[in-house]
Amino acid sequence: MRSSTILQTGLVAALPFAVQAASGSGQSTRYWDCCKPSCSWSGKAPVNRPVLACDANNNPLSDASVKSGCDGGSAYTCANNSPWAVNDQLSYGFAATKLSGGTESSWCCACYALTFTSGPVAGKTLVVQSTSTGGDLGSNHFDINMPGGGVGLFDGCKRQFGGLPGAQYGGISSRSQCDSFPAALKPGCQWRFDWFQNADNPNFTFKQVQCPSELTSRTGCKRNDDSQFPVFTPPSGGGSNPSTPTTPPSSGGGSGCTADKYAQCGGSGWSGCTNCPSGSTCKTINDYYHQCA
Repeated sequence: MRSSTILQTGLVAALPFAVQAASGSGQSTRYWDCCKPSCSWSGKAPVNRPVLACDANNNPLSDASVKSGCDGGSAYTCANNSPWAVNDQLSYGFAATKLSGGTESSWCCACYALTFTSGPVAGKTLVVQSTSTGGDLGSNHFDINMPGGGVGLFDGCKRQFGGLPGAQYGGISSRSQCDSFPAALKPGCQWRFDWFQNADNPNFTFKQVQCPSELTSRTGCKRNDDSQFPVFTPPSGGGSNPSTPTTPPSSGGGSGCTADKYAQCGGSGWSGCTNCPSGSTCKTINDYYHQCA
């Protein structure tokens, strides 16, 4: 059952050019349907460019008009739209959203800090960028992208991968089932059982924030009004996350370490690993995001 509470968002009367940040409380669900994100189409919102979609092999597409794999086309959700842990208390990810008092134009590519208030993740924060919206979502509803979360109404995974394990709604039930997933989706699947502790649709409070570059570098999408929202301040503490897989340093080149396949390996301002695993190269997607593909 999907339910949530009401929020108000809109223009601040005294400051006609300032945008009021959305905030409130609501409920989460989970899904991974492989479909082209709805915010990947042109003209959905005032943004620099639509959300990047990928072909069946997770290569980003430059043409925003490519038809979705859920509609007989060849565009899908990019594997790097999976969530990942920063530390024990903070993660980044993506979601389909529907907020009371707004429209798709105000949600696409916006970012929100969700602080969970129930279940085993209570007190943890997940910052998500909205890459899709959905007519089947309730008000203040965030449907979190996570591989193995269930294909929902539309199953593009059957066309892309021949299908994924798990129930249509809710997905798989154990971490070991992630082992049978395509390599690019395994880390996001495992995140659900590690950092997210297999929480079942936990409640949260949320507030709209400026999008962290870690998110916009993956989607390529940034709202024109993004700078008008509060800067996200990571929660204090948390330490490292022992369950987050790390890649051992390689010998020489770039920053001296090797990024995971499909992970970021370069771009303007990038200070992380610049080498790619055997069989992949660092491909320029845009000025800010280069990917091991």
